[in-house]
Amino acid sequence: MNRSIALAVVLLLGRPAVAQETQQKKDDLPPIPVIDLKRTTPVEYGTDIAPIFQNKCLVCHSGNVTEGKYDMSTYEKVLKGGAKRGSKVVVPGKSGESFLFLACSRQVKPIMPPKSEEPLDSREVSLIKLWIDEGAKPPTTTVRKEKIVVNLPPVLVRPVRAVAVAPDGKTVAASRGNQLNLFELKTVPAQKKGDKDRQEWTFARTLIDPTLKTPSGQEAKAAHISLIEAMAFSPDGKTLATGSFQELTLWDLASGLPKARIGGFADKVCVIAYSPDGKYFATGGGPPTEDGEIKVFTADGRPFAEVVNGHSDTVFGLAFSPDGKLLASGSADKFVKVFELPAAAGQPVKFVKSFEGHTHHVMGVGWTPDGKKLASCGADNFVKIWDYEKGEKVRDMQGHQKQVTSLFFVGKTPQFLTGSGDASVRMWNADSGGSVRTFAGAGDFIYAVSASTDGSVVASGCEDGVVRVYNGTNGTLLKAALPPDAEPTKDPKN
Repeated sequence: MNRSIALAVVLLLGRPAVAQETQQKKDDLPPIPVIDLKRTTPVEYGTDIAPIFQNKCLVCHSGNVTEGKYDMSTYEKVLKGGAKRGSKVVVPGKSGESFLFLACSRQVKPIMPPKSEEPLDSREVSLIKLWIDEGAKPPTTTVRKEKIVVNLPPVLVRPVRAVAVAPDGKTVAASRGNQLNLFELKTVPAQKKGDKDRQEWTFARTLIDPTLKTPSGQEAKAAHISLIEAMAFSPDGKTLATGSFQELTLWDLASGLPKARIGGFADKVCVIAYSPDGKYFATGGGPPTEDGEIKVFTADGRPFAEVVNGHSDTVFGLAFSPDGKLLASGSADKFVKVFELPAAAGQPVKFVKSFEGHTHHVMGVGWTPDGKKLASCGADNFVKIWDYEKGEKVRDMQGHQKQVTSLFFVGKTPQFLTGSGDASVRMWNADSGGSVRTFAGAGDFIYAVSASTDGSVVASGCEDGVVRVYNGTNGTLLKAALPPDAEPTKDPKN
């Protein structure tokens, strides 16, 4: 009787262990079978293997996301391996000893991709195996990108993507689609005796590149073929730089004509920033999801330096440090980074440090006048202040309800402006973290903000095609500016 009870107890106690073992077997995914591909040609990395990595691996193994410190973005990095297994990840000629193949085919743990992601199929696994067994040879082909040809934007597409206030506060430059308009502060004589003359913002002129032609050979009658995405005045106010798709133009403000056109950009020029001394300017951009592009030029447009592999996505924000020796950048890869510029043209740019904390695209960056802090804004609706020396976040600043699209420091003060998709412009204090004032009146998504050196004039660019000019000291809207051909028609009866 006692033996029967003891046996029953053993059986009962044993059941959970058996159930657990059964559950583990259910959770284990079966290996992915290898198939005979019946190939008559060798496996080629560029056409056969790289697309597999692009679709199934790079989300966790490229750019700033490299699980296990394994970067698979290039052939050389694939063979280099990660921090733990190194060269054992790919052993040329021996797929059975290569962790990459074994993990992808689910023969070892951890499996790749993880079970929460879409697995490789038998064909893909078999291609990787065959590539390794054939010696894991480098690519012999390059993928050619189709040349993109842009034409004039539709007539109704007239957003103000870029705006710039001249340092002296007497001129506001603004895009409107691919058009470039200038507005100036003019003195209007008094109409009646005893009245005082008044100052008023009026349309001055539209800058047109007379040499610009469409792909079909027609005169473009515009500043650029595609939309103007960025602009900046030189510190002396004599030059205006404007950026568009794959090109940048330097305008002579005295004549209103281009004095240099620079091409060769990979995609849109999204941001332009001048060094404090005006000797250099930098551009940021790059195609989405590809390496961000940062180039530095001398004031007359000659190439000076380029940041290579600085960001893994489009660069939207740039700012020179107060001493002009460093360049801060913000990118769609969610990072703020700082680079040290070389002493001479052609020398490499040195990476200094990065700041991580934004959860979406970083859209703008700027330095405090003492160079001790950085400010950044992002599509996560946040404005952040960073301690440059410590490399740490000082504070988050909230107030905008939608993505913060642009950031601009006001002269040599700790105050800076931000524009947002919530149709508001705000002024902040980087030292205290407080909100100084709000500039109201916009009717749509705001793309750009700028200010004069003394902060007396503030301007914003909006999706509705209107440039709004404000009194920077009290937030009063001075002018909702439009070029003459865009002004609403007046009823002659009124």
